[in-house]
Amino acid sequence: MRSIDFFETHPVFRHGEFLAAHTARGRSASTSNNLLAKHLRAGRLTRVRRGLYATVPRGVDPKKAAVDPYLIITNLTDDAVVAYHAALQFHGKAYSVWRRFHYLTSKRARPNSFRGMEFVPVQTPSALRPRLNRGGGVSEERHAGGRARVTTLERTLVDVLDKPEKSGGWEEIWRSLEMVEFFDLDAVIKYALALGSSLTAARVGLFLEQHREQLMVDQKHLEALHSHAPTQPRYLDGSRESGKLVPRWNLVVPEYVLRRGWEEAG
Repeated sequence: MRSIDFFETHPVFRHGEFLAAHTARGRSASTSNNLLAKHLRAGRLTRVRRGLYATVPRGVDPKKAAVDPYLIITNLTDDAVVAYHAALQFHGKAYSVWRRFHYLTSKRARPNSFRGMEFVPVQTPSALRPRLNRGGGVSEERHAGGRARVTTLERTLVDVLDKPEKSGGWEEIWRSLEMVEFFDLDAVIKYALALGSSLTAARVGLFLEQHREQLMVDQKHLEALHSHAPTQPRYLDGSRESGKLVPRWNLVVPEYVLRRGWEEAG
């Protein structure tokens, strides 16, 4: 594949990808590396970090060329998946726009930044590591001229409730999820139970019960979650914020979450 053809179909790419595509035509690795350096000097490419590049449209200053954050994430490791609040943002369902992007990976990775965007790795939950496809709920989407791996809305619903600190807190989570008109609730329940966390099962149950009519939640969905809820009262999150006990879920829930107090403030 010619370099220019490769760049047209790879808006963001890893060094190894370019090398594999270019040497497949019989060129040496040395020649391929020299060509890559040439295009970088000419402003056809910009370096995102060591070993990771983005193409630059003709006539655009490489220092100002927009680089899609979701394509960056997908190329940070070979299994990186856009997740948590970043997944809500990808799907157009985030209440607030962030420049901090969390992603799932089973690899050892460090946070890094690029042009004011921060990319934060999160290890795949231990309960999911032995499972096929890390518990499912990951799709590959055509996006910005490339392909991005991202959690589905169903998995994202559970993930943001499982780790609210990576998702902006309860108001941001509630407001964001309320922008979603439909969930495959069977997929939501299956994934929530796969995590093996009674607290997460209760949080998901609380949210679905509170939105039962809007999301057409059946009793069977609530019962499946209720059977895995904590046997002793638990706080909604680690801050141990005082609130009202919701006996069905054994959760102590802050009053503003129960009554969606942010709507009153608005």
